[in-house]
Amino acid sequence: QVQVMESGGGLMQAGGSLRLSCKVSGTNLSPRSMSWYRQIPGNQREHVASIISIGNIRYADSVKGRFMISRDKLGNTVFLQMNSLRPEDTAVYYCKADLVWGDVWGQGTQVTVSS
Repeated sequence: QVQVMESGGGLMQAGGSLRLSCKVSGTNLSPRSMSWYRQIPGNQREHVASIISIGNIRYADSVKGRFMISRDKLGNTVFLQMNSLRPEDTAVYYCKADLVWGDVWGQGTQVTVSS
């Protein structure tokens, strides 16, 4: 069974940094792409960052210059380095793996930024 597991969330003061990790297990196939989304209760889930390869990365305008997405060499683990955190970054962060048979989502990890 394919699983996507996020880790690394927590509480941080504004201006601080957190690093999220997401690992795909249960398959030998590397995801075509991996993405981070975030959601605040009552709001739609919004795209944060996606990576296909080193040269093919997308960021939401709200996180450009502050967040950095990367993948390990095997391609089944993705990281989100979040710097200069702001209270408005507070959300549940979800990882999505784009596999050949469809998307698989993780359960999410809470990130809370205090002012």
